[in-house]
Amino acid sequence: MFFRQRLAKEATLSYLLGCGSCGVSVAVDPVAGDEDWFVEEAVRQNVKITHVFDTHVHADHYSGGRVLAEKLGAQYCLHEANQGRVQFPFHALSDGETIEVGNVAVKVLHTPGHTPDSLCLTVTDKRRSAEPWFVLTGDTLFVGSIGRPDLAGKGKEWAEQLFDSLHAKLMSLPDEVEIFPGHTSGSACGAGISGKPSSTVGFEKRFNPGLKMTNKNEFVNFILSDIPPRPAEMERIVAVNLGAA
Repeated sequence: MFFRQRLAKEATLSYLLGCGSCGVSVAVDPVAGDEDWFVEEAVRQNVKITHVFDTHVHADHYSGGRVLAEKLGAQYCLHEANQGRVQFPFHALSDGETIEVGNVAVKVLHTPGHTPDSLCLTVTDKRRSAEPWFVLTGDTLFVGSIGRPDLAGKGKEWAEQLFDSLHAKLMSLPDEVEIFPGHTSGSACGAGISGKPSSTVGFEKRFNPGLKMTNKNEFVNFILSDIPPRPAEMERIVAVNLGAA
């Protein structure tokens, strides 16, 4: 398996990963303007990008996912919660669905809370183990922080969903599973995000303040007590990413 992490605009972390021996790969959370990087990197790895994932409809940056998918003839993938919401065709992902990428398995975990359509992707290299090696956590879980739940004005409701997603989906993964988030420090999508671009489930369980709270009400109050300013031009960014502008 090969794996590339790219630091893009708005402190966004994007990913290209796949199976070099089978010549296939997937892109995750590409930012607008970075499409050529993914194309060129795929050529360097001698792989075809078959799927392009956005872990949710982004509010802080313009997605390059749909443009990249159209350029390459790949499937553009969002969670099925976006059916009837976005203004273009896409592959609707469901919770538990697995995308086979050669010897790599990418499994969808629906993790609502940051947004209703948020998802994470566990990645398994089947030549090494039947267990997941790492998880791409989008804006659900960061290194040292948690994704903000307030962007649609439903802070308490979405924070409760976020608590359930974290405990039912991510914290149930083995401690040794690595975490690769959708942002690093400097992002408006969470408070106190570390500048380190990866972690493990076990380390975050021990040291991430939000994950140490087992009481839902305590968690909700904690998350809502430290909310960064809203992303600039958020409404326009969301409209463009939905295909409505």
